[in-house]
Amino acid sequence: MNTDASCGVDFGKLGRYSPRRFVPEGADLTRAETVAELYRTLLDQPIGSQEQFDNWMLDLSELSAALEQVGSILYVRMTCQTDDKERAEAYRHFMETVVPAVRPLEDKVTRKYLEQRERFAAEPKRYEVLDRNSRADVQVFRDQNVPLQTQVELLSQEFQTVAGAMTAEFEGQERTLQQIGKFLYETDRGLRERAWRTITDRRLRDRDKLEDLFDKMLALRHQIATNAGFANYRDYKFVAGHRFDYTPEDCKRYHETVARLVVPAYRRLLEGRRNQMALDPLRPWDTSVDPKGRPPLAPFEKSEELVAGARRIFDRVDPHLGGQFRMMADLGLLDLESRKGKAPGGYQTTLDEARKPFIFMNAVGVHRDVETLLHEGGHSFHSLAAADEPLQSYRHAPLEFSEVASMGMELLAQPFLDAFYDEEGRKRVLFEQFEGIVYILPWVATVDAFQHWIYENPTHSRQERADKWVEVFDRFMGGVVDWTGLDEVKRYYWHRQLHIFEYPFYYIEYGIAQLGALQLWVRARQDRQAALADYRKALALGGSRPLPELFAAAGLNFDFSEQTIGPLVKEVEAELARL
Repeated sequence: MNTDASCGVDFGKLGRYSPRRFVPEGADLTRAETVAELYRTLLDQPIGSQEQFDNWMLDLSELSAALEQVGSILYVRMTCQTDDKERAEAYRHFMETVVPAVRPLEDKVTRKYLEQRERFAAEPKRYEVLDRNSRADVQVFRDQNVPLQTQVELLSQEFQTVAGAMTAEFEGQERTLQQIGKFLYETDRGLRERAWRTITDRRLRDRDKLEDLFDKMLALRHQIATNAGFANYRDYKFVAGHRFDYTPEDCKRYHETVARLVVPAYRRLLEGRRNQMALDPLRPWDTSVDPKGRPPLAPFEKSEELVAGARRIFDRVDPHLGGQFRMMADLGLLDLESRKGKAPGGYQTTLDEARKPFIFMNAVGVHRDVETLLHEGGHSFHSLAAADEPLQSYRHAPLEFSEVASMGMELLAQPFLDAFYDEEGRKRVLFEQFEGIVYILPWVATVDAFQHWIYENPTHSRQERADKWVEVFDRFMGGVVDWTGLDEVKRYYWHRQLHIFEYPFYYIEYGIAQLGALQLWVRARQDRQAALADYRKALALGGSRPLPELFAAAGLNFDFSEQTIGPLVKEVEAELARL
């Protein structure tokens, strides 16, 4: 299970952050009975003092980390090559046997933790977050949901397989959709249109398969929610996802504020693009190309060049971070190039027992790849910053702040993009980056509002779902780009967003975090060293403090109301005008 050419890393050589004290050497954590016996040992351990409680917590953290790492490695291997049956079966076996066996025992361990916290109530601030999270976990757990959750996870694997198999013939060569997407930056409009249509037609070929998958996911998620006593999956997910610091109503206020303050700015950008390109109408394949007609930027050809450039950037942002990135590259903790059979998208995952990050992405040689590596690099630095934390659960921050780490790094890296570009190219990609920020805030609202409707109305038909998507899409993204004759593509355009399938309600975090990252950018323009120091200090907290305190540690406000969104949008528009 260790060596893997397609992932570029020998997982067996990573070692452990610290020697094991509880999990036996050689324990096969892909066997359900082995893992279950370790959890039963924790349940049977007597706890008669604060010291014994503290040691029990260290044993629990060690087991959690070891098990999480096994699951992460299996997932990485599967996503690196989704068409490899052996890897797919290994991951499926783990999800079908180990995870279901562990979940009820995890619930019992969580209940034991809460009981012991009542007996040993020392350091209330230290355990505040864990106490709150544990109470929520107990609230949502139901034994009858374990097999349903396993089914959802296996459907998610099936989605990865379907998406990873999406290739198409283009310009005389079979290519992945990511590789074809590179042609959307070409100045030849006919070439761009052919590329766009090839990508969207290929997705439509699997439309019914994806709709079937999502219908099954939806039904299972709704059943999970109702089994746990919730009216719908949205309400369940807010508790299960530990969203204590904002509500569904706050999300809807974000949608309204974005519609009022950001959508007009987004439409102004598109109008400017249409005028600059002298196009009437502006079509979907016209939104990525340089509006001045300059050829697409080609920051690198091979992934080695991408790694070398990113290393130079991180060195200049902070030599300590640069050293961490070099360590990752040296250990092979990067799988960057797009290839047939590889799952779509990009992610960073932490190998919890080694306490080292792994980056996965689909690079094809465009600037978006540079942004993605900077983004996932931010996640990696977050993981490494919290590596000294003894409690495994505190080594992972809430998603809303995790994305500040990544989006913030994209903005902190701006002055050093000359690692890939001359000054004209650097200004060009800065404009594209801020243009992308004005785009992402409405896109987040689109995806999030769509998901609220989906799970508030779980008995909807496919027709109603497609109609609702078009309505929400037009509210936030419509008004300038002409979709005439592309009705079918538009109705299923949400299929491109893997989060809707795999990570329901994981999307508003990008909007919240983008606002935090923009605040970091404003601070860095005023005092770069202070902003960077606070950024690193906040990363080191991991998930040990509530969300508003993590933002405050970085010198940021946890807020996504009009009071924050309005001024930041003005700052971005001013920067776009300057560029």
